[in-house]
Amino acid sequence: MSPRRPLATINEVAEHLGVPVQTLYAWRNKGTGPRGSKVGRHVRYRWEDVEKWLDQQAKADA
Repeated sequence: MSPRRPLATINEVAEHLGVPVQTLYAWRNKGTGPRGSKVGRHVRYRWEDVEKWLDQQAKADA
């Protein structure tokens, strides 16, 4: 089993995807975008979920 990567902040995911942070908040509000979780008052993402969502987007565009 490979070690887990640390959870990503919303800023890290926004930079990785090349979108503004506000876009991620809007996607969360609509129920689209990569799955994020509340950790206390903060939104965090598992990198695996971000990559899975990105792969799904690529398939949807094909």
